[in-house]
Amino acid sequence: MDSGVVATPTLVTRPLRLEPFRALMLAPNRIGAHASARSFARPYRDVAARFDAWQQSGQVTQDSEAALYLHEYTTSGVTIRGLVGALDLTREARSRDEVAVYPHEGVHPAQAAELADRMADMAMNPAPILLTHRAPAGLRALLRDLRQRAADHQFTDRSGQYHRVWALRDADALTEIGAGLSRTRALIADGHHRYAAYGRLRADHPELAPATDAGLAMLVDLEDTPLFLGAIHRVLPGVSLRDLDLLGDAVRAAAGPQEAVAALAPTTVVATDGHDWATISLPRTDDRLTVEILHEDVLPMLPASSAGPRYAHSVDEALSAVARRRGLAILMPVPDVVDVLRAAEHGRLLPEKATSFQPKPSVGVLIRSLRDE
Repeated sequence: MDSGVVATPTLVTRPLRLEPFRALMLAPNRIGAHASARSFARPYRDVAARFDAWQQSGQVTQDSEAALYLHEYTTSGVTIRGLVGALDLTREARSRDEVAVYPHEGVHPAQAAELADRMADMAMNPAPILLTHRAPAGLRALLRDLRQRAADHQFTDRSGQYHRVWALRDADALTEIGAGLSRTRALIADGHHRYAAYGRLRADHPELAPATDAGLAMLVDLEDTPLFLGAIHRVLPGVSLRDLDLLGDAVRAAAGPQEAVAALAPTTVVATDGHDWATISLPRTDDRLTVEILHEDVLPMLPASSAGPRYAHSVDEALSAVARRRGLAILMPVPDVVDVLRAAEHGRLLPEKATSFQPKPSVGVLIRSLRDE
């Protein structure tokens, strides 16, 4: 974990519980639109009033009865399904064995506090954090049966995502879902800072209680519709390929980008200044991920930038960064979700921006009001 980053403060204890809530939903023609995304921008205090106005004009609807929701979205040929509900935060784990929701990255406290204040000003959880787990077979079968009926909502949003949403209110089904969730543990796939912000909301904004006893979450079964796990590349400002001589025989020059990228593997990363290319061998002698070995063993040997490493979600983005400013791009292999889960279960926090779980749902499909309870 990078210096200046701390563990996610709230560790929810088992059993994992998702509670029903009365969802707010933007009109389909607003979901996925840039204008809607801008509506969540500053000043945050205006968002709640804006939503009230939208409700009056029919641009926002709210369910009259609480429910758990099964949300399915499809984008670029990839379909993701997950249960959406209010994640119970009232019971904190006292030991690792009790943890129901595992973080795998640290958070910056100031950023978490800012997000908590933003949610308080908006009086809502604007989007669910993404959790992933291996659902018990019975729960997976139940959700498969429940989605055989017609969806309560079905539409394509402005960004092209296709959505189907089922509101689950049957008492027997909710009891069975709760029993299935009690036997599972989840990994935070996306939203570590928002998860930490949920804890800060509870501590810093008692005026919003009891709504702050929970936070909006979407739980995706990785055996059903797994999120795609991608790599996040590193950009090291001010570092040159010559500096890699400090790493000795681990570094090999490559003839060009094709040879270098072809060598990218679970134990090999690629380095380039945009002109010349090299590979760095990072053999795994323990259960650490490649990104951990890079940050713990390699980066401390190289000249350090006061800004620290920067991050790029694509090779093109990393190459553009070193083209604009002298530095070194480190292209990372895709981590294995099993390794990420193992690290989280062992209580290890990976370096910042170690994983990228995709795709994410458009904002506005399911929103949770903090004025509702």
